[in-house]
Amino acid sequence: MPKKVIALLGSPLLDGNTARLLDEAIRGAEEAGCEVERIAVAHLDILPCMEYFQCKESDTCLIPDEMADYYRKFREMDGLIIATPVMTMGVPGRLKSFMDRFQVFYMAKYHRGRSFISPERRKKRKTLLISIAGMNIPDVFSGVRLTVRAFGEIIDCPLWGEVLQNDMDTVQDIATRSEVMEAAYRKGYELGNLLG
Repeated sequence: MPKKVIALLGSPLLDGNTARLLDEAIRGAEEAGCEVERIAVAHLDILPCMEYFQCKESDTCLIPDEMADYYRKFREMDGLIIATPVMTMGVPGRLKSFMDRFQVFYMAKYHRGRSFISPERRKKRKTLLISIAGMNIPDVFSGVRLTVRAFGEIIDCPLWGEVLQNDMDTVQDIATRSEVMEAAYRKGYELGNLLG
């Protein structure tokens, strides 16, 4: 049975530079034998976390939207690819809201001491981060890394690898950086092989 990978697109642009890098990583993971589901987070019909804290005592969330499907998919997945631009030194708001809704996982793991993911499965699950930034400044990816690392810990799918490209205000078109496109493909393929 093929390993399941979820590929989150954090950019609202479905065919922009971030999306093109994500598609290369997906191609690599698929060629390594994985089944990949691409999710354009900015286009989901979900609400932000309202901190009702029902999830403190339960495996469910009170907000009536499609997140229940994603909770199931994130329990079943073997790997995760997150592709996001840097916005205000962090991840875009819709992606952050999506991540924040995983309080259901947080409460299960840290408050009830019963993570949805077994220690054995956690050892095998991995997250690949792909990110671009407009500016060419020191530490431009620090906020994104911290957020993705924290999210990976909450969902028991630790950050494993990354493909980063800064100075996109100058570069403009990621296709002109063939080495970065190839790195995204290679990392996706490597992720797929490690999961297999």
